[in-house]
Amino acid sequence: MKILLIQIEKTTELYLNEGIKIYTERLKNYISFSTETISMPKSIRQKPFDEQKKAEALEIEKLLETSDFLVCLDEHGKQFTSLQYAEFLNKRMVSGCKRLVFLIGGPFGIDKTILEKSNYTLSLSNMTFSHQMIRLFFVEQLYRGFSILKNEKYHHE
Repeated sequence: MKILLIQIEKTTELYLNEGIKIYTERLKNYISFSTETISMPKSIRQKPFDEQKKAEALEIEKLLETSDFLVCLDEHGKQFTSLQYAEFLNKRMVSGCKRLVFLIGGPFGIDKTILEKSNYTLSLSNMTFSHQMIRLFFVEQLYRGFSILKNEKYHHE
């Protein structure tokens, strides 16, 4: 199984990039993991929020394959403990999923057309975090999930 993280706009904070890099490197021991970053032109960023989300949705759709299992990270999604998240990952692997795609939307969220197409909606917290900060939290939890599945010492109960 391959895992793809789609994100809107690049991560601009150096400390976040460093943390993301650390966990992305660690993930290489477990799974094929990659990211795709969608950049939107300034002309789109000057439009109303809904129009921005629609433009992002068109770009997101270009990256999706029909066989993908799409998980949108959204504040209204299901929340897991780390152990439950590891089990979620395991179920995707044993189900024969070829590519598990996670989507972190832009600063105004994910367009409803993409949310409706998703196979699952996941929330990492009841709290609100920036769309850039959540990237670090996501890759850390992905790493944690695989370390749990391999019975390694990273996760403590």
